Amino acid sequence: MVAPAPGRQAVLMRRVRWLVAATITYNVVEAVIAITAGTVASSTALVGFGLDSIIEVSSAAAVAWQFSGPDHERRERTALRIIALSFFALAAYVSVESIRSLVTGERASHAPVGLVLAAVSLLVMPGLSAAQRRTGRELGSASAVADSKQTLLCTYLSAVLLAGLAVNSLFGWWWADPLAALAIAVVAVKEGREAWRGDTCCTPAVASRPVAVGVVPVGVVPVGAERPGTACADGCCSPAETG
Repeated sequence: MVAPAPGRQAVLMRRVRWLVAATITYNVVEAVIAITAGTVASSTALVGFGLDSIIEVSSAAAVAWQFSGPDHERRERTALRIIALSFFALAAYVSVESIRSLVTGERASHAPVGLVLAAVSLLVMPGLSAAQRRTGRELGSASAVADSKQTLLCTYLSAVLLAGLAVNSLFGWWWADPLAALAIAVVAVKEGREAWRGDTCCTPAVASRPVAVGVVPVGVVPVGAERPGTACADGCCSPAETG
């Protein structure tokens, strides 16, 4: 993948900043509602969902920091590490609280606010994640792609949370709430590991053959000999990738 032209790159960087701002704004509101409602209802899954929103804010803030400087590529690895650690922190907290709830038999009460919040997030997050992923891939930024996965995780968590709260409310299956929270922890660990290894994503492609000096005009990059930082060797950020 060849890097976008300077003009297009500037547009993409502005888009990343706008998407980051939207992500942070939505998740701050989501965190306040989820943690408050979860505390009132003694719902570990709902509190964990709110904490994930805070962690998603830290992930988005890491990307915002990365793209606030003139050379965003130099900050890529640090941003990825922050995102990965955010995932691990979420998994640790939710796992401990879920196991505690299962062992003690703590029951979550009916949480209608949580049901509505989970449903709204199911509608909002997929579109936001898709926009982040497309922009990150075109820009060749592993951290922006990783942040889109963090946002997509919020979609999965919304579905898990909605199912857990609904089952608890309808059938009184109190154990569904901490089990739903444990499912959140498992997904968080998986995404954290991927983000931690993400520094190898979008690594410069190695030239496939030597180029004789003087054969190509100065400033022209031959096929198979892209400049460092302008290609994804493993195709992970390629615009052609789907999913």
